Parts: sequence; C-alpha cells; structure tokens
Amino acid sequence: MKRKTHILHTAPIKNNCPTCFGTDGLEFTFIQEEKETPFFKKPAIEIENKLYCKTCKNDIYPVDWTEDIERVFDYNKKIAETNKQYLKVKPLFYISVVVAIVLVAAVVYILIPS
Repeated sequence: MKRKTHILHTAPIKNNCPTCFGTDGLEFTFIQEEKETPFFKKPAIEIENKLYCKTCKNDIYPVDWTEDIERVFDYNKKIAETNKQYLKVKPLFYISVVVAIVLVAAVVYILIPS
C-alpha cells in the first residue's frame, strides 16, 4: 500500500517566533495523506499541520505557540481546503467483481440440475 502526501495550503505568517523572536520566517503547512492500494485510492480524514521557522530552522510545536499564532492558525486552517472524502475505485476492483459474479453464476449453474 502506497501513501502519498499532498500539501493543501502553505502560509507565511508575520508573528514572532517563540524560539528566535524573528518576524519574517514562520510558515504554516497543512498536509493531507492519501492511501493507494491496487483496488482504490482514498484520502485520510485528518490533516497534519506544521509550523516551521526558516530563520532558526526549527519546527515550532503547539506547546510553544502564543495566542496570536493560534488565532492565525485557526484562520489558515479554515482556508486550507481538504480533498473531499472519496473512494476512487481502480479497474482491478471492477475486474475482480466481474470475475466473482461469473464464478458464483458458474457454481450455481453446475450445482442446480436442470
């Protein structure tokens, strides 16, 4: 099973970094993972987020966020559009369904005498 990640939204913000106190390096990234098997593709329900400071080159964890950063996070989370929840079926799924139906029909035809 393969997993792909899609960046939904990236937003540079002008808040102070809690580590280096710089105002020009913070950036939010919202990421969604997609699961792919031979039969289907399906995006994950949860959205991962990351706050990174380009100035001090550190990830800033939610424990260190200030109220201002949390407000900007809530705003950007609303902007980040998630991929709609879907289940994209691949051709191999349809082939296996048709083969299963044919096998069931063959078994029923053989077992029921006419």
